[in-house]
Amino acid sequence: MKICFLGDIVGDSGRRAVKSILPDFKRDNGIDCCIINAENSAHGLGCNAKIISDLMNFGADLFTMGNHTFAKSGFDSDITRFDNIARPSNITPSWPGRDYVLFEKNGEKLAVINLLGQVSMGDGADNPFAKGKELCLSLKESGVDSIFVDFHAEATSEKIALGYYLDGLASVVAGTHTHVQTADERILKLGTGFITDCGMCGSYESVLGMEISCSIRRLASKLPCRYEPANGPAVVCGIIFETDKSGKCIDIRRFCEYE
Repeated sequence: MKICFLGDIVGDSGRRAVKSILPDFKRDNGIDCCIINAENSAHGLGCNAKIISDLMNFGADLFTMGNHTFAKSGFDSDITRFDNIARPSNITPSWPGRDYVLFEKNGEKLAVINLLGQVSMGDGADNPFAKGKELCLSLKESGVDSIFVDFHAEATSEKIALGYYLDGLASVVAGTHTHVQTADERILKLGTGFITDCGMCGSYESVLGMEISCSIRRLASKLPCRYEPANGPAVVCGIIFETDKSGKCIDIRRFCEYE
């Protein structure tokens, strides 16, 4: 199976870029399944049902979330209407939504898991290592061929450690949340594809997709400022990877497509 994963969509510019780039990109690269991290897609913070429906019309098949999953009012109930959204699984059981989602094509089954990091991410997450291993083993036992893990985490060390921990269990472990694409994509010894961070879909002239002036005011001058998504020309960043019938990753590469 050939799969693309798009890093965090940030606001309107990110959604606009996905709309203009994704349909041709899927066709030209022979993509079987497109996964998108949508937790920042609604004005840079959270998501809503309309955005999910729009992204599906643009070519997205499955979605992952993160620490801002329920930042928008009403999404805690809306998420239950969709069978293709995986919210972080290592969170309190009271969170609505799914621990994982499934996709099937040509007789092959893909599972998508979303995990939340523990380091510098607040106090909400349980152990992502234990939960990730538990889910991977359970899904393999149920007959799933390939498993993709979106690890939404701040610390590069934690993301790299999880990649090694799930090597041979997950097909791919890909980091999100920091919005800056890393140049370390590779296949680990036991067949798991890995990248520390896939990057973002959002305005290129920005600070992590947000307006530059506000970030400078907050960081350089130590003065308050409300973050707003930047609205300039955008980039779509992510990875393309392929799995074989045993669920091992046989190819992984990063990409950035500019408007």
